[in-house]
Amino acid sequence: MVVWVVAILLLIALDEWLGRRRKRHAPKKEYPLRKSDITLFTNGHHLFADYFLEIQKATHHIHVLFYIVKTDDISQQFFSLLQQKAKEGVEVRLLVDWIGSFRLPRKTIRSLKKSGVRFAFSQKPSFPYFFYQLNRRNHRKITVIDGTIGYIGGFNIGKEYVGQDADFGDWRDYHLKICGEGVIDLQAQFLKDWKAATTEMLQQETRYFPELPRGTIVHRFIATNGDGLEEDFARLIQQAQREIIIGSPYFIPSKKVMGALIDARKRGVAVTIVVPLKADHLFVKEAAFPYFYRLLKKGARIYRFYQGFYHAKTIIVDDDICDIGTANFDKRSFFLNGEMNCFIYDRTFTEQMKRVIRHELSRSEPLTLDWWKKRSIWERGKESISTLFSQWL
Repeated sequence: MVVWVVAILLLIALDEWLGRRRKRHAPKKEYPLRKSDITLFTNGHHLFADYFLEIQKATHHIHVLFYIVKTDDISQQFFSLLQQKAKEGVEVRLLVDWIGSFRLPRKTIRSLKKSGVRFAFSQKPSFPYFFYQLNRRNHRKITVIDGTIGYIGGFNIGKEYVGQDADFGDWRDYHLKICGEGVIDLQAQFLKDWKAATTEMLQQETRYFPELPRGTIVHRFIATNGDGLEEDFARLIQQAQREIIIGSPYFIPSKKVMGALIDARKRGVAVTIVVPLKADHLFVKEAAFPYFYRLLKKGARIYRFYQGFYHAKTIIVDDDICDIGTANFDKRSFFLNGEMNCFIYDRTFTEQMKRVIRHELSRSEPLTLDWWKKRSIWERGKESISTLFSQWL
C-alpha cells in the first residue's frame, strides 16, 4: 500500500514538473490605455443590486465569466435572471471555471441550457500533464452586458459574498463597474476565454463591439495566464516613492516581488498590508507568516481585518496608481491562474481607495513582531507545512 501511495505521489510530482517545464500558456495581454467611467463597489448587496438590474435591462447579449458560482439562494436568483433573458431572445453565455464551480449540479446546467443559456466550463484538465492542468484555473470574473457595461473584480456568485455565511460574516471585496471604451477590452478577453473553452470564434463579430464614449478615468486592463503578473507587480512596487498599500486575502509573494518590497522599505517607502484575520483555505494564513516576519523587521505595517472576511485585491502606489482586479498577492495568481487586473491612473480614484483602506484599518488589528515570536508550537508547525506547499495554495 505504501509503495502505491509513494508511486502516485511521484507520478503527480513528475506530471507537475513536466507541465511547468513545457507549459504553453496564452501570453500576457496588455490592452491599450482607455478612458471610462468607473464605479467602485465594496459591498455585495450594493454590487448585486446594481448587477442584477443591469442584467434585467439587457437587450442584446450577456456575457458572464466567474470562477465560482454556487447553488444557494442568490445563485438561483442569478440563474433565473439569465434564463429569463435567454427566453426573451437575449444571447446569454455563462463561462465558469471547472474547479471553482465543480459542485455545480448537472441538473442546473441542463436547466440553463434548456432555457437557451449557452454554458461552458473553462480550464477543463486534459492529458498530457493532467495534474498540472488541474492546478491551473481561470480566476477572472468578467461580465459584459450589451457591449456597453462591464464588471470586474473579486466577487463571485454565492451567499457568502453578500454576508449571509455565518462562518465569514461581513464580506469585504472590491469590484468595478466600467462604462466607456474599456468595455471593449473586457469583451475581447471574455470572447478569447470563450473560444478557448468552446472553440466558438466570435472575436471578429462587430455586433459585440458597439461604438463607446470616452469616460473620465484613465486605465488599462492586463490579462495574464500564469506569466507576466509577477513582473507587473514588481515594477509597480519599484516605482513607489512614498507609499505602497496592498490588500489581499492571501499573501505569498514570489522572491522577486518580496525583494522589491524589502528594497522599497530600505529607501523609506511606507508599506501597509491588509489581510484577513480569518482563513477560508487550509494553511494559507500560516503561509504568509515568514514573509510578514521579514517585512515587520523592516518596519512595514501589517493589519488583519477582523470584522468578517477580507477578500479584496488591490495595490495602491503613492497618489498616482491603483490596481484592482482578480489577482491575489500570491504565487498561484503569479504563476498558475488566469487573471485580469485594472490599473487605474487617476488621483481622485486613488484617494477614494485610500479612504476605503482607512475604513478597513479601523476594523483591523495590527500584527506585531511580539505576537509573531509568541506563536504556539501548533502554529509554527502549520507554518512549516504551509511553506512546503505555498506555490499551490
